[in-house]
Amino acid sequence: MKNIQGIYNFFRYILKQRNLIFSLSINDFKQKYSKSYLGLFWSFIQPIITIGVMWFVFTVGFRAGEAEPGIPYVLWLTAGLIPWYYFSETFFSSANVLFEYSYMLRQMIFKAEVLPLIKIISNVFTHFFFIIIVIIISLVNKFMIDIYFFQIIYYMFCLCFLLTGLSWFFSSLKAFLPDIGEIITVVVQLGFWVTPILWSAKMLPKKILWLFKLNPMFYIIQGYRDTFIYKIWFWEKPYWTTEFFLITIFIFFAGIFVFRKLKPHFNDVL
Repeated sequence: MKNIQGIYNFFRYILKQRNLIFSLSINDFKQKYSKSYLGLFWSFIQPIITIGVMWFVFTVGFRAGEAEPGIPYVLWLTAGLIPWYYFSETFFSSANVLFEYSYMLRQMIFKAEVLPLIKIISNVFTHFFFIIIVIIISLVNKFMIDIYFFQIIYYMFCLCFLLTGLSWFFSSLKAFLPDIGEIITVVVQLGFWVTPILWSAKMLPKKILWLFKLNPMFYIIQGYRDTFIYKIWFWEKPYWTTEFFLITIFIFFAGIFVFRKLKPHFNDVL
């Protein structure tokens, strides 16, 4: 009961400080590439090049014209890549957030729990841009944007909810264990290949499907494709949705538990 009250107070604090959080997120976004000549353009150029290279390799090199019958590979690929790109970028950056904003912790400007939200919101701006790219690709390939599009808000919430728990957990551990950064790199690289980004979930035998669904990003990647391609509502997959939230709620509470246990010692190591 005490933990639930603490979470409630935390969300009240976020609402109260929303303007400051948003302002810090915008500033974080601007500063990311402030020392490069092309500046903010790099935040868009890098993912576009990645998508372009993968599309070329798999359509020209491996001649994968369609991931599934009637679905253009470029649309199918992009719809799966953009949530993963947002996830990986935010996961990496949020792990370092305590070091990056250590001055705020020392000066008691902000509750430490809020700091990962700066990275989560900061990377959303780039994510919005790529959602527009998917919309354009959809229209070019005669996949109409309809009422299903609005459930992208739901899947973005799921993505941010997952990232909040992971950010708390790994950012707090990294303050004491620098090797956590290398572990995150391995986890993200492995996750890229075991998540249905470059391959279709329909390829999996039913007897091992449950194992892959333990990965919360499995649900989110499929959700983005359900939104743009398959036209399936999230409530039409009640078991998938239940499994996702059971796992993600566990990650959320594990993250806040570890973060608050280690929080009193942050100033000693940062």
